[in-house]
Amino acid sequence: MTNRTNDTARERKSYKIEAVGRALNVLETLAETPGLGVTALANEMGLTKSIVFRLLQTLEEAGYVQRDAERAIFSLGYRVALLGERVGRDGALLHVAPSIMDELRDETGENVNLVIREGGYALALATREGLHAIRIFAQSGRKGPLHAGGASMLLLAYAEPAIRDRILTSPLESYTNYTVTDPEQLAKILLRIRANGYNVALNDLDDGAFSIAAPIFNSAGEVVAGLSIAGASVRLDEPQRDAYIDAVKSAAEKISAKLTLG
Repeated sequence: MTNRTNDTARERKSYKIEAVGRALNVLETLAETPGLGVTALANEMGLTKSIVFRLLQTLEEAGYVQRDAERAIFSLGYRVALLGERVGRDGALLHVAPSIMDELRDETGENVNLVIREGGYALALATREGLHAIRIFAQSGRKGPLHAGGASMLLLAYAEPAIRDRILTSPLESYTNYTVTDPEQLAKILLRIRANGYNVALNDLDDGAFSIAAPIFNSAGEVVAGLSIAGASVRLDEPQRDAYIDAVKSAAEKISAKLTLG
């Protein structure tokens, strides 16, 4: 048993990438003691100055470390702050949203998706699988376009003008016969989404599928995510559509309220 345990420990240890561990150690050291130079960092970490210098140069080029050229000292860079902001935002969403997503799934029987915008893409942050035999199920972590899909187009509608302009002036890929690829038509749809406060998408990303999405706001009144339900288009008659819109908007408002209070 002891030999097997030792073998397992050695096997796990073999997966460790030493350079990555050292880079993380640099960031942790600068977080605790900002304003250190190469020599001080090397002494603090027990490494040679040449290794520390290369680590700092790599981290600086990636934006995780910034250098004061006059004093030859280093501190954490802007990308660390961006990561912290992202973790705070997504962490809060993942803390308050799951129970409400479960309620929405149980109420509608449809798939429920929590979607955020990541640059020029939509990202499924969390999902709940529907209860129907025929369902459209997106996996967490799945990336998609911003110009097609219920939550994706909603996030594009509420994105800052520079993001909208970039998407509208880029080639718009067609996913089905219903995907909107004309920039002028898409711009009108985005205006309508903002005016309505929700989005209903039919067959534009996946043939035979619908998606209904509503925005989630933070305490500053910014849209940080979209909440959507998705399923087979054959189930979406007009009464069902109206009921689903109300259900999604209500659930999104509950999440927004919890984010605001939190």
